[in-house]
Amino acid sequence: MAIWDFDYTSVSAVKSMLSENTLSMTKKFGQNFLINDQALNKITELSTAKKGDKVWEVGPGFGALTKKLIQTGANVTAFEIDHGFCKVLREQAFVDQENFTLIEGDALKNWKEIFEKEGTPDVICANLPYNVGSIFIASLIENRCIAPIMVFTLQSEVVSRICAQIGDEDYSGFSLLTNVDYTCKEALRLKSGNFFPPPNVDSSVVIMTKRDKSLIEEPDALAFFPLVRVLFSQRRKTVKNNLKALKKSSQEIDEALQKAGISQTERAEKLTIEQIVSLERALR
Repeated sequence: MAIWDFDYTSVSAVKSMLSENTLSMTKKFGQNFLINDQALNKITELSTAKKGDKVWEVGPGFGALTKKLIQTGANVTAFEIDHGFCKVLREQAFVDQENFTLIEGDALKNWKEIFEKEGTPDVICANLPYNVGSIFIASLIENRCIAPIMVFTLQSEVVSRICAQIGDEDYSGFSLLTNVDYTCKEALRLKSGNFFPPPNVDSSVVIMTKRDKSLIEEPDALAFFPLVRVLFSQRRKTVKNNLKALKKSSQEIDEALQKAGISQTERAEKLTIEQIVSLERALR
C-alpha cells in the first residue's frame, strides 16, 4: 500500500487534520509539529537509518518524521502517548505499513518492556517533547539502552547541556551522563517558526554517537549514575556537603574523598569522570 501523502509542511493541513479528528495540541505533552521538510530530511539523514535497521521514535504526532524513517526501509517502532494521534497513525497514516509498529502509551513507562523483549535499537530518533526530553535520555543511558546513534530535537538550552564539557558554563550532571557513552554534537538549530504551534524557545538537533569504548567500566555503571545525581543535587554546595545525603559518617566521606584525590571543598562540576569513578569505589 502507498505511504500516506499528507502535507506535513502545511499549517492549514495540520489544522484541518486536527479539526476533522476533533483533536487539539496538548500542552502537557509538549506537542509541537516540525513543519520544515528540509529539517526533517536532514534529521533522517543524520539518523543514518537504513533498510532493516531497528529504529525507535518517541512522540511521532501525525508522523512527519516517522514517514521519512519508514521510507528508508528501517523497521520503525513509534511510541505515542496521545490516543487521538494514535488513532490517526493506526487508521490513516500508516495502515498496513509492514515496517511500522505503534506502541500506544507513555514512552517513559513502556520503553523498558520493548527493550527487554527486543534489545537495543540501532537508532533512536525523535522530536522529543520538551517537558520530558532530558528525563527520557537519562533513563535510556542509566538503564544501559545504548543505541549506536541517537538524534534528538530538543530545546537549544538542553542541547547545550548535553554537549557541554568540564569548565563550560552549561556543564552539569546531565552533561556528564550523556558524555560517558556518547560523543555529542549540535547538528542543526531551528527557530520557533519551524514548528506548529511555534514554541517560545529555539530548538536544536543533537546527534549522539556511541563511543567505541565507554568512559566507565560496565560494572561501575550501576552505582556511578546514582552518585552523579547526588553530587550534582545542589550545585552551590561542595562535594562533601552533597555526599551527606548518602547517610554516611563525616569520617567515611572524608576518607573516600582522600582516596579519590578530591578536595573536601571541591564542587561537582570540576570533577572528572575518573575522579567520580574513584570516589564511587572508595565509598563502596
